[in-house]
Amino acid sequence: MKPATGYRNGEISHWMKASRAAGAPPEHDRQLPGETQDFVIVGGGLTGLWAAYHAALEHPAAMITVLEAEEVGYGASGRNGGWLSPLIPGNRAVYAKAARKRGQDGAAAVAAFQRAMDGAVDDVLRVLDEEGIKADQHRGGHLRVATTPAAMKRLELTHAADLANGYRADDLELLDADAVKRRIAIGPALGGLHTRTTARVDPAKLVHGLADVVRAKGVRILEHTRATRIAPGAVTTPRGTVRATTILTCLEAYSGQVDSDVPALGAREVIPVNSSMIVTNRLPDDVWERIGWEGRECLGDAAHTFVYAQRTEDGRIAIGGRGTPYAFNSGTPGEGRVDARTVRTLSERVQLFFPDVRFTVDHAWRGAIGVTRDWCAGVTFDPATRIGVVCGFAGHGVTATQLAARTLLDRAEGRDTDLTRLPWNDHDSGRWEPEPLRWIGVHAMYRLFGVADRWEEKRHSHSTSLIARVGSRLAGLSE
Repeated sequence: MKPATGYRNGEISHWMKASRAAGAPPEHDRQLPGETQDFVIVGGGLTGLWAAYHAALEHPAAMITVLEAEEVGYGASGRNGGWLSPLIPGNRAVYAKAARKRGQDGAAAVAAFQRAMDGAVDDVLRVLDEEGIKADQHRGGHLRVATTPAAMKRLELTHAADLANGYRADDLELLDADAVKRRIAIGPALGGLHTRTTARVDPAKLVHGLADVVRAKGVRILEHTRATRIAPGAVTTPRGTVRATTILTCLEAYSGQVDSDVPALGAREVIPVNSSMIVTNRLPDDVWERIGWEGRECLGDAAHTFVYAQRTEDGRIAIGGRGTPYAFNSGTPGEGRVDARTVRTLSERVQLFFPDVRFTVDHAWRGAIGVTRDWCAGVTFDPATRIGVVCGFAGHGVTATQLAARTLLDRAEGRDTDLTRLPWNDHDSGRWEPEPLRWIGVHAMYRLFGVADRWEEKRHSHSTSLIARVGSRLAGLSE
């Protein structure tokens, strides 16, 4: 199926455009605060907004300001696939090793991390309900589908590894081909793994709803106010300096763009890796009767260059994947235009899953996820400078942002809690190689994964390609 050429391209995302059109924009606060703030939060994505929300709950009289270079949700928070998932943002084996180095039981630390992620999904859904945030939330789980025998073996291994690392047995179910197709009529499905705890959301409705709630709690959100330098007690912007007792930096893929002496904000600590999405036209009722998908599961596959999808509230299929993975020298995607080859690749994936469905592409966009050298997120807070940093969600941030924000606040308050003992606290991911080595390395890794997927699909392989195993080990993704 060849997508039409008239689709909307970029403009941040379909989610953001639709959410902005649905409601009146808030009054923009332009004036920098003159008084020293209790908290200045740099970054108006989900991490920053969750930090503002929980800080305002704990300290109702506190002066809290969020600084955002563009508009709330401009980065990955308003462009993602909308999976409120319990997936840990990183490699469990790496976190276990880091915990052992600190004298902890590595397996117990990872299991505690998993329980915290499960709890964070529950907590986000609770807050949305209590605060009246309508983000099209629906808890239908996460269905990963295998389209080759090798992919099915990977799902079986994933199922065993999940059970060994903190998942509850009742939350996971291996499915045969018929069971998958009773949920969603995916033509080439050989089986799948269903994780019940995941929920679907509309990312922009989530971020805009959360922003409205924190504004109502007295938090100032200064959009179009770019932080140019972060130093102890002060954040510099083109319009002046904002002073603060505590600074929480929540920039994710944009972390390296701010001048700072904070080690975690170095240009080679985290890089922006692109992920692209398309959304189809609204599909008619008779098409949905054939597809099914009544459970509104978040849908993915077990390929190495995997895709992620959801059935939207208004009856579209939104699907994402990597496309062109990385821009030289850590370039970020701006308004998010997508190349035609990536749009075609994602369209072909929809057609592979649903060969009898005719659709058009309405909108394409891309965003950048923050990726550290070992693909693990980290939370740091320096009591001396009172600067905290969180970044490196690697595409698993819709839930992890809320957990990270609560962890940052516990760190800022000096509390010893279950959250501050999780293995992503003060995690050292190392540094990315200088250019052009990192551009070569990232593109080579994705090229290997693409070759491996084509190899497995063409031969209907029963075991994972050696090419993919080499790529995973080179990238540090093997557990």
